[in-house]
Amino acid sequence: MNSMEEHDVGISCYISNLPGFRGVLKQRYSDFIVHEVDTDGKVVELSSLEAIAEESKVSAVESKSVQENQTDASETEVISYASQIEAFKSLAGDSDASCLEEFINQINAGGEESLSPIILSPDSDKSHRTAVHIFFRENFNFLVTDTVDGPDASSKCIRVRSNSGKSNNRDKNSRKRKERDNKPFDSRGSENWPDAGKFLRFHLYKENKDTQEALGVLGHMLGIRSKSFGFAGTKDKRAVTTQRVTVYKQQASKLASLNGKLFGIKVGDFCYVNEGLCLGQLLGNRFTITLRGVVADSVDTIKAAADSLGRHGFVNYFGLQRFGSGSVPTHLIGAALFRGEWKHAVDLILDPRDGDILLSFLEYITDDMSYSINSKARKYYKDTNDIAGTLKQLPQFLVAERAVLKCLKQFPGSYLQALKSIPRTLRMMYVHSYQSYLWNNAASTRVQKYGTEQVVLGDLVYCKENPSEKVAEIVGLDSGDDCGDSYDTNNEDEVSGDIHDKSSSNVKVVNAEDLNSKCYTIDDVILPMPGSRSIYPTNDIVKVYNDLTNKDGVSLTESVHNAKEFSITSVTGSYRRVFQKPINFEWELLTYTDSNKPLVETDLDKIGKSKPINVNPVSAPNEQKEKASDCISQFESSDDGPKVETDHDEIGEKEVTLPHDESVRDSSSQDSHNALKLTFTLPSSSYATMAIRELLKTSTSVAYQKTLNQ
Repeated sequence: MNSMEEHDVGISCYISNLPGFRGVLKQRYSDFIVHEVDTDGKVVELSSLEAIAEESKVSAVESKSVQENQTDASETEVISYASQIEAFKSLAGDSDASCLEEFINQINAGGEESLSPIILSPDSDKSHRTAVHIFFRENFNFLVTDTVDGPDASSKCIRVRSNSGKSNNRDKNSRKRKERDNKPFDSRGSENWPDAGKFLRFHLYKENKDTQEALGVLGHMLGIRSKSFGFAGTKDKRAVTTQRVTVYKQQASKLASLNGKLFGIKVGDFCYVNEGLCLGQLLGNRFTITLRGVVADSVDTIKAAADSLGRHGFVNYFGLQRFGSGSVPTHLIGAALFRGEWKHAVDLILDPRDGDILLSFLEYITDDMSYSINSKARKYYKDTNDIAGTLKQLPQFLVAERAVLKCLKQFPGSYLQALKSIPRTLRMMYVHSYQSYLWNNAASTRVQKYGTEQVVLGDLVYCKENPSEKVAEIVGLDSGDDCGDSYDTNNEDEVSGDIHDKSSSNVKVVNAEDLNSKCYTIDDVILPMPGSRSIYPTNDIVKVYNDLTNKDGVSLTESVHNAKEFSITSVTGSYRRVFQKPINFEWELLTYTDSNKPLVETDLDKIGKSKPINVNPVSAPNEQKEKASDCISQFESSDDGPKVETDHDEIGEKEVTLPHDESVRDSSSQDSHNALKLTFTLPSSSYATMAIRELLKTSTSVAYQKTLNQ
């Protein structure tokens, strides 16, 4: 298969019929600037790199905690578990005992952070499994066990993994995950922490790095695990982004001191808070996007397209990022999971991507040879079936592939178990991808059949009398999602969230009375992400869901297997607005001569008091500079919704008018080029690339963007 195109995943319509124009997206990573918008509607910016004033006892507490940890480490090194392992041998056998002994030795050697759980031999005797669980609880308080599916339907296996960040003697500080309420922080630290909040919150600024990569660097330099950090959403890699992050019981001065050693990463705007950040705690993102190499018939063409985007918005498709970066779209893997075709799903994950042009493109723009290594490793496995040899070649960032191979190495032929060995938040991406594929196709049919101007009979909307019960939640994005071809969070331009209802009673089907009262508009129309509680439109759009699932051999009402997490009848489902308007939308034309120079100041530029950027702004019409009344300036439709703060740059009043058949060019220089700067906010459920697609009327696929960059 070749690289995925928009029509492959149901992206086919536009709101307006206006002509588009040429523009290059992300020619430089600084052309794509993202600022998180917090739950108060404030745009998160990096404004200071200085540490806040701290009480002296904070440092004393930190030193004491370090000494205690060092003491604990020295004590655990001398502990031997030979007698317990010998006893375990009589309970579980030589093979499992040897496996356990090696596991403990690896923990004591300091390799716990990257250590995968071990799975004991299949056991169909429940009473014996109970005895094993009890044995671990009584003899290995630094390990935890649970039960997972075995290689066949009649057997189960006990999985053994490390319990938090210490190897032994964990009674003092250990807490079960359920006791700490799944908070994203490291529980180490003294109980004598000062009155200041136990979490240090800071703004993370990064350039051309994904969120997990940046936090991994910070964690390594601080000597803590990356899980100690909490954040609201994963940000794009090929961009300049600023977002909030929290970390448990760390000094601001300690983080601030890292700034001089960090490359492409800066931290600042420190404060102490009582709660750590969790995924989904944001309203959206503020984008500043610069399209370079703009060529249009006239300025009027650009003006009309930009004005239309601001007034009418775009079809709220799930962007191509949702479906992975490889030639095997993740929704195909999701469909295989829904059908219960475990081996086929594994093959789709592991097989070579013949003809995948994306690998060479990513290698070109990142100078990272791991993409070629990835391709060669896949082919090697296909040709030899050598799991151990493939694992040695496979890059670490391919989390899903490595997890599957490690499980197959231990349990050959156990494909379902191999799929379940993939981290949950990652394997659920396949499920969500198929739901998104159905939604995109339904949205396209809604536009084609009923247009973009009015509500029609049978549409779905949120009940007007019950708007407060709508909540925004995250779908699938949780922790380290760096999973290579399976799901490319490195290219993600926002948090892939969806609007959810806690109850389907908030959703209704539009009837004749609603149409007569005109209480609903086109902006209210929603479509379901299929699930057990989803309500579907009663007009022709429901046929899209039925026809596509029938074609794919997937049932919306029945499950053909017992793996609940891969069953569409066990997925709750959600709803998503069909049309989205950019919030606080602004645009301006710029001219430039040096393609290597940034055209927009970043937060770091402003802090460093950089020289003014040498561009010649061409103003948008005056009415575009103002917040037009028909552009949404709130995240919800209610009048009292949170406002989004924006920074307004003063721009000149010079306008360019050209004959309709001329390209937009600065006549004063043969070497000048034009760029279009766009600034707008989107809720976390929407893709900025889909807004750009509506503007340019061109594909957002990697293959097409590569031709523009060339």
